[in-house]
Amino acid sequence: MQRLRASFGGTAVSYPRPLLRRERWTTLDGPWEFAFHHGTWERPDEVEFDRKILVPFAPETTKSGIAADRPFNGCWYRRRFDAGTLTEDELLILHFGAVDYEATVWVNGRIVARHEGGYTPFSADVTDALETAGTGELVVFARDDAQDLAKPRGKQDWLPEPHSIWYPRTTGIWQTVWFEKIARTHIASLRWTTNLERWDVGLELRVCEANQGRHHIRVRLEASGNLLADDLYLVSSGEVHRRISLSDPGIDDSRNELLWSPESPNLIEAELELLDEQDRVLDRVVSYTALRSFVAQGHRLLLNGRPYPLRLVLDQGYWPETGMTPPDDAAVRRDVELTKQIGFNGARKHQKIEDPRYLYWADRLGLLVFEEMPSAYRFTRTSVDRTVREWLEVLRRDLSHPCIIAWVPFNESWGVPNLPDSAAEQNYVRALYHLTKTIDPTRLVLGNDGWESVATDIIGIHDYDDSPSRIAERYGSFDAVPRLLSRERPGGRALVIGMAPTNEHPILLSEFGGIALSREPSAWGYSASETADELEQAYTALLAVVNQVEIFSGFCYTQLTDTYQEANGLLYADRRPKFPLERMFAATIGREHLPGARTMRSEVP
Repeated sequence: MQRLRASFGGTAVSYPRPLLRRERWTTLDGPWEFAFHHGTWERPDEVEFDRKILVPFAPETTKSGIAADRPFNGCWYRRRFDAGTLTEDELLILHFGAVDYEATVWVNGRIVARHEGGYTPFSADVTDALETAGTGELVVFARDDAQDLAKPRGKQDWLPEPHSIWYPRTTGIWQTVWFEKIARTHIASLRWTTNLERWDVGLELRVCEANQGRHHIRVRLEASGNLLADDLYLVSSGEVHRRISLSDPGIDDSRNELLWSPESPNLIEAELELLDEQDRVLDRVVSYTALRSFVAQGHRLLLNGRPYPLRLVLDQGYWPETGMTPPDDAAVRRDVELTKQIGFNGARKHQKIEDPRYLYWADRLGLLVFEEMPSAYRFTRTSVDRTVREWLEVLRRDLSHPCIIAWVPFNESWGVPNLPDSAAEQNYVRALYHLTKTIDPTRLVLGNDGWESVATDIIGIHDYDDSPSRIAERYGSFDAVPRLLSRERPGGRALVIGMAPTNEHPILLSEFGGIALSREPSAWGYSASETADELEQAYTALLAVVNQVEIFSGFCYTQLTDTYQEANGLLYADRRPKFPLERMFAATIGREHLPGARTMRSEVP
């Protein structure tokens, strides 16, 4: 495996698909031709490309070079590329990280892909569309109706100017575009699962078999330089389903060297080779997984079998000049590092399916992640169809990342506005909860975070009361739980609907705080501080109470960074801290935990 990683020349860090990496890939990010859509254009040869754009930054951003300041419903992209010569046994696969919202793709005038869904990837085999020398003209049309509230849009505003908690729109290409050369017989997909009770690693792998004959998969697993497994499996009907048993060290000290946690993000590196009958390597990929468990047991959450209070931060995932797209890979890593340096052990990525490189760094550096589906804002057959289809694509893309510990299909009843009284909407939330558990039975699911839970593994509460004493009184003890679940309405909404109140669900204060600090008159927050000292005092007082509330299995503070007009971040939009990081850290974890916390902080790269 050392040989293969060395031959990748360090590309593992920036490779757009970190869980299935190959050596031969080429980015198409950079300058493209660009045009806003005119309603009469239907084909690439009709478009008048009149400006340049820097991909993968959306045209609404300044970094793109367009900085569109008015709503528009579509745009066109064009560029030429050179893939070089392909052999008869090779394919050229074109990949898009994300295009918002509907995409049509042409290569040399031929449609090679159509995709609907603004947050998920898609690919196309463009081999047959290439010119003789392996070159081609690539054109993309992105359609994105700014007024369509029946599509998953997250925090993207439908009004001309961002207001309240909604932000500028994102249209068109906003994640990396790239291609790779692969063998016609190749590894098409893989999924990892791990089980601490059996101390094993599960592998589900699909092979695209263009050649007849018997194929095998060789799997090597390595951790901290030690070879854990070197196995050979037969490919049957284009698939491999195996559980790879590891030697259980038995003693905790030895076990802990393999277990993954935010304090010790130990990964198992994997190399997979697809072999033909003559043992020739047809395809080689590099991946990784990790041994860890995260479950609910009664009213507590357990990481690797032990109680683990969550300290999460709400993370919108926007940057001032680049919108939803990270400026570069270093910026993604820096966000993970800053989150840990403030004292949080996890992040709730809010109303956004994040770039896979964020999950890569969360896996590598040790940060727990709640992954949340961007909401549609209407309940219609169309919105249900779109949301379910895209959510399944999200699960397929990300369910092998060790950092993800929970899925959040709905937030605050967005997209189900009549949830308390509508049987259809309640069934929709229940259905998506159970569908998620069916696709991924290994993780917890918050069916509808914030309030009005109808099916969930964790009861999430959103409460922006800025009084620490009222927070302490409202959630003071387990004796308050029946009253809380049956009568209390922290956000003006019932916490549960159609569920029997119970002490057996973990309770998470999954949004609170939101203390703004800004000199801009248009700034918005749930409460306000005039100075950095006031912000520090308010944050410290609030966290001191929340850290001591016995019924909470954890919390999620709003929010990591200022985002456009929303000025309630602990960091400014450019990631400068509003008061010293070391004091944020002490307040976040609670001062009585400082000795252990210093050890955790020292582990942040």
